[in-house]
Amino acid sequence: MFKMEVEKDLVLALVEPKFASKYLAIVSNQRDYLSEWLAWPPHAKNEEFFLNFIKKSLHEYADGKSLVCAMMFKNEVAGNISFNTINHDLQKVEIGYWLRRDLQGKGIVSKSLSKLINYAFTELNMQKVEISAAVDNQASRSVCERLGFKQEGMITRAEKLNDRVVDHVIYGLSRNSVAQTY
Repeated sequence: MFKMEVEKDLVLALVEPKFASKYLAIVSNQRDYLSEWLAWPPHAKNEEFFLNFIKKSLHEYADGKSLVCAMMFKNEVAGNISFNTINHDLQKVEIGYWLRRDLQGKGIVSKSLSKLINYAFTELNMQKVEISAAVDNQASRSVCERLGFKQEGMITRAEKLNDRVVDHVIYGLSRNSVAQTY
């Protein structure tokens, strides 16, 4: 199983069935918070939802199409970070992430993202990392900007988040532009 140490007390672990109950507990307690920027939490009502997600993620990992990891902080599931897509033809990955509300502000996402960026460039030989964030999701946008991503554009009406439609800002990070960092 894929596992990557980010630092002491922070590990990225390929999703596995035993995480389903942990994900359900987080979403059950933080559904409203997570639903602000994610479309799926209102539909995540049981372990079966997460078992299906994990099964699909493992198949796509085996096919080289994605890499979905739990962010483990002090041996507890803190959230999720993934290469939602790995496009070998374009040498590009698209990253997504979410984090429990009570763990915000500890650098967990920034550190995990930095480690995955390095992995994309050095191990997968990707040329670009891309992240899409809702225009008003300032926390996510700040992570992108702090790590040197450049705003490449905007897609209007990009996603329906429960009762509203949001625009997305697309951020990109090129391997050539950060060769010394990653």
